[in-house]
Amino acid sequence: MFRSSLLVCAVLAAGVSSQAQDNYEIQVYGADTVEPHSTMVEFHTNFTIQGSKTTVNGVAPTNHAIHETIEITQGFNDWFETGFYIFTSARSGDGWDWVGDHIRPRFRIPEKWHWPVGLSISNEVGYQRRKFSEDTWTWEMRPIIDKKAGRWYLAFNPVFDKSLHGGNVSKGFEFSPNAKVSYDFSKKITGGLEYYGAVGPATTFDPLADQQQQFFPSIDLNLSPEWEVNFGVGWGVTRSTDHLIVKAIIGRRFNWKKQESHP
Repeated sequence: MFRSSLLVCAVLAAGVSSQAQDNYEIQVYGADTVEPHSTMVEFHTNFTIQGSKTTVNGVAPTNHAIHETIEITQGFNDWFETGFYIFTSARSGDGWDWVGDHIRPRFRIPEKWHWPVGLSISNEVGYQRRKFSEDTWTWEMRPIIDKKAGRWYLAFNPVFDKSLHGGNVSKGFEFSPNAKVSYDFSKKITGGLEYYGAVGPATTFDPLADQQQQFFPSIDLNLSPEWEVNFGVGWGVTRSTDHLIVKAIIGRRFNWKKQESHP
């Protein structure tokens, strides 16, 4: 496996993915999975302050759009979970729309194996309406590598996207790496930088101006073992990227395991 120094290099060398996430679930994933007999419910919301203002290739504009997603993840054992997504979008003049649904099984290397880095892989498959994406059926394969070193945390998601039905089927797999670096200022407050992009086909990247790249300075609040909050403001740095987005994620864990009673 990679040592932490190699992981840092990979993070700094990576590109970003707005295309893969389509600004619905803007999140760099850690390698952990939800514990057995537990459910994680997350509410993702973001507002595009400055985005596309016209319909492009049949896809609705994003300027002043609110995207909200419900993510429900069930843990089954110490190496497997499954997540389910419900995507929605609201914009003045268009009303509130259902966008689509995805399902995401994920496998990980259990902690008891004591690997030097966290490692997991998810495969997300789903449908989105043609109004919101050129591709109505897609497959995302997301390897996840992370490392905790003192107060520092590093995560790298080298994502590969594939259109199963739609305008980009012929492109094959596209590369959409995500990365995050953060620092624990206290037990409850963490500050970091998240990086998302879509650089084009895995074999031949698009020209830089046609790539999608975003940087999100972010804050994570670990309020309790049950609650998590993430907040960030993102800037797109290419002409093909929405230029200003505000996002937030609120997560709540539920443990369904019966507590043992003792006399």
